[in-house]
Amino acid sequence: MSYLVALLGGAIIGGAAALLLILSGRIAGVSGILGGALVPRVGEVGWRVMFLAGLVGGGLIGAMVAPGAYGAARGSGPLLVAAGLLVGFGTRLGSGCTSGHGICGVSRLSRRSITATALFVVTGMIATFAVRHIISGVR
Repeated sequence: MSYLVALLGGAIIGGAAALLLILSGRIAGVSGILGGALVPRVGEVGWRVMFLAGLVGGGLIGAMVAPGAYGAARGSGPLLVAAGLLVGFGTRLGSGCTSGHGICGVSRLSRRSITATALFVVTGMIATFAVRHIISGVR
């Protein structure tokens, strides 16, 4: 059953990314959308704020409908802030985020996005291994 929920979620994300591209010619890269909302240009703020509100609102609705589907954040506040800053740094370094490269770029067969997405996955695997087995000592 959980694979059906994942399939439905992936289809909704892919559909939303496709609609944004078809209707406005914009890539659904969340870091770029957030960056554009923080450094506003005329005519660029409204759709960005609505997109971000939809992400947050969708998560809140999901948490109300299926509260057990989301796990609690692990780690201390400072650790979570540091992790968020590292993700932000990585999106600038990689010229995009997992949504822009992984969903939109890979579907357009962009070599740069395919390479970036592969590096995201490998880096995530290495970081998970390091945190679980080296830093935390979990066996």
